[in-house]
Amino acid sequence: MERFMKFTGLVAPLDRANVDTDSIIPKQYLKSIKRTGFGPNLFDTWRYLDPGEPGMDHSQRRINPEFVLNQPRYQGAQILLARDNFGCGSSREHAPWALMDYGFRAIIAPSYADIFFNNSFKNGLLPIVLARNIVDQFFKETEATPGYKLTMDLATQTVTALSGAAFTFEIEAFRKHCLLNGLDDIGLTLQHVADIKVYEARRRKEAPWLFTKVGAPL
Repeated sequence: MERFMKFTGLVAPLDRANVDTDSIIPKQYLKSIKRTGFGPNLFDTWRYLDPGEPGMDHSQRRINPEFVLNQPRYQGAQILLARDNFGCGSSREHAPWALMDYGFRAIIAPSYADIFFNNSFKNGLLPIVLARNIVDQFFKETEATPGYKLTMDLATQTVTALSGAAFTFEIEAFRKHCLLNGLDDIGLTLQHVADIKVYEARRRKEAPWLFTKVGAPL
């Protein structure tokens, strides 16, 4: 997992509440667990005018010109502006995978579904909670200003607008530490690899039968 660094990114506004995970990444694309390759299928049923299936050449599908992410002014966006209860519905880590593979590094919304919120942190995507009136203000400024950008600074826990106004957000210390240092569950475990090896060596002496291959003589 990459470290989350301070950045200034283009904002894309998704002005819909209760966006569920099946809308973020439809169920037919959940067969792969590679974490990559899901970007073309982010918001699949909204981005395209014809149905999609795994293995298709999605560049040949008909684009929905009305969908916000298909508008030229939002190409290359790294920050998604969303509404209440973003990421509701069934649990699937593919949702943050798809958002990140598309290019998003952070989301700003008034609230999130709990499972999506937790999965985002585990995969390096920063879900920021800000008050509804601040989110409303960002929507207005984004729509009124082509190329609207925000600066995300996890170290200081601030979102800074083009006007220079800074807004503070909350994040648990452990989650902040993991994002700043690029540590997912595997990375956290590997920090203790020396202790794990010592434990395995001790257990090999204490209970050698646990390390005997199936079918091998004891």
